[in-house]
Amino acid sequence: MTALAQTGRMPQSAASVTAASSGAAAPLAWLRERGMGASILVAAISSAFGAILLSATGFIAAVLRADPFIGDSGTLAVVLAMMSVLLIGVAVYVAAIVTANTFATVIAGRTRRIALLRLIGASARSQRSEVARQGLVVGVIGAALGLVGGTLASWAGVALATWALGIEDVGYAVVQAVLVIPAAVVALTTWVAAWAGSRRVLTVTPLQALGGSVEASHDAFARRGARNGAAITLFAIGGALLASGILLGLVTPLGVIVAFFGGIFSFTGLTLGATLVMPPVLRLVGRLFGGSATARLAAENALRYPERSSRMAIGVVMGVTLVTMFAVALETVKAVFAASADGPLPTDMTTLMDTFAGIMMGLVAVSAVIAAVGLVNLLTIGVVQRRRELGLLRALGVSTGQVRRMVLLEAAHITITATVTGLVLGTAYGWAGAQSLLGAVPMPPSFAAPTLVAPAVPWLPVAIIVVATAILTLVAAVVPTRLATRVAPVEALAD
Repeated sequence: MTALAQTGRMPQSAASVTAASSGAAAPLAWLRERGMGASILVAAISSAFGAILLSATGFIAAVLRADPFIGDSGTLAVVLAMMSVLLIGVAVYVAAIVTANTFATVIAGRTRRIALLRLIGASARSQRSEVARQGLVVGVIGAALGLVGGTLASWAGVALATWALGIEDVGYAVVQAVLVIPAAVVALTTWVAAWAGSRRVLTVTPLQALGGSVEASHDAFARRGARNGAAITLFAIGGALLASGILLGLVTPLGVIVAFFGGIFSFTGLTLGATLVMPPVLRLVGRLFGGSATARLAAENALRYPERSSRMAIGVVMGVTLVTMFAVALETVKAVFAASADGPLPTDMTTLMDTFAGIMMGLVAVSAVIAAVGLVNLLTIGVVQRRRELGLLRALGVSTGQVRRMVLLEAAHITITATVTGLVLGTAYGWAGAQSLLGAVPMPPSFAAPTLVAPAVPWLPVAIIVVATAILTLVAAVVPTRLATRVAPVEALAD
C-alpha cells in the first residue's frame, strides 16, 4: 500500500483487471484499449475496399456496355460477369485475412489480462463470449464506417472518371443494395476472428499468466501434424487448380473460376502453414546480416516467437501479393490481347484498354492503402506488446541502441522474405488470372485463339512496391520501438 501511495500508480496488470471488472458501468470502455481503434480502422478500410471494388467493376461493365465497338459482345458480357464475381471474392477474402490477422494480434496481447480475470473467478465461457461480443461490435462499427466512406469514395471516383475520360451516357448508379455485402462479411469475419483467437488465449492457466505468457516454440508448431498436413494439402490442391485453370482457359473463359479457387486454396495453405515455413526462412535471411550479438538475436527471434514473426510476415506477403497480382494481371491482359490480334490493337480498343487500366490502377492504389494500414497496425501493436520483453533485454545489459537495431533487423528480415514471396505469388496469380480468363477470347483483326503468353511484369510498379514496402515496414517498426524503449526497464518489467 505504501509503495502504491509513493508511486501514485498500480501495476498495469492489476489496473487492467480492475478496469475490466468495472466494465458494467461503462459497457464500451474497452474500445479505448490499445489495438481496438486499429481493429476498427482495418475493418472500415476492408469494408470500404469491398464497396469501392463493387462500384468499380459495375462502372467498368456499364462503360463497356455503352461502347458501340464491343457493347453487344456476348463473350465479353460473360467475362465481365465472372470478373465482377471473382473480384468480389477477392475483396471478401482480403477483408477476412486482414481482419483476422489484426484481431489475433490484439487478442495475443491480452493473454495475461484474461487469464488474471479467470484467476479471480471469471469462467472461460464468459471470457470467450465477451471477446466474441467485442469482436462483433468492432466489426459492426468498422463495417458501417467503411460502407459510408466507400460509397462516398465510389461516387467521387465515378464522377471523376466520367469527367476525366470524357465518358457520356453511362447511366451507372453508385448507391446499390449489393454494397452492403462486403460490410456484412467484414462484420461477421471480425466476430469469427475474435472467437477463434480467444481459443488459444483461454487455454492459458492463471498461474502461467501470473508468470508471463509463453509463446509456443517452432518445434511445437512443427509437431502439429493435422494443421501442417491441412496446410500442405491446401497448397498442393491450389497449385493443381491454378494449372488446370490456365489450361481450361485456353478453351473457355470459365477457366478463371478454377484458377480463382486455386489461388484461394494455395494462399490459405500458405497462411495456415506460415508458422512452420516462415520462421526458418526468416532466420536464414537474418544470418546474411552478420554475426554480431544483435544480428544473431534478431535472427533467432523468428524461431523463438514463431507466431509473432509469421503473423507479421504473412501480413506483408498478402499486401505485396495483392498489389503485384493486379499490376501483373493488367500487363498480361494487354499481352494476351496483342497476341490474339497478331499486332497492334485498334485505336478504339486501345482507348478502352487504357480506360480499363486506369480504373484498375485506382483499385491497386486502394488495395495498397489497405495493405499499408494492416501492416502498420500489426507491426505497431506487436512492438508495443513487446515492451516487457524489450525491458528485460535492457535490464540484462543490452543498450537502447542495440534493442532498436535488433527490431530494425527483424523488420528487415520480414521485408526481404515477405516481399520476395509476395512478388512470386503475385506474379503467378496475376498471370494465371489473366491467362485463364482471356486465353480463349479472340481479338480482331486476326481473331487468333487460343493464346498463351508469358507473364508480363510491369517493372516500374514492382520497384515502387518494393521500395514502399521497405519504407512502411521499417518506419512502422522503428517508431513504436523508440516509444517502448523510452520507458525505464523496471517500469517495463512491471507491466
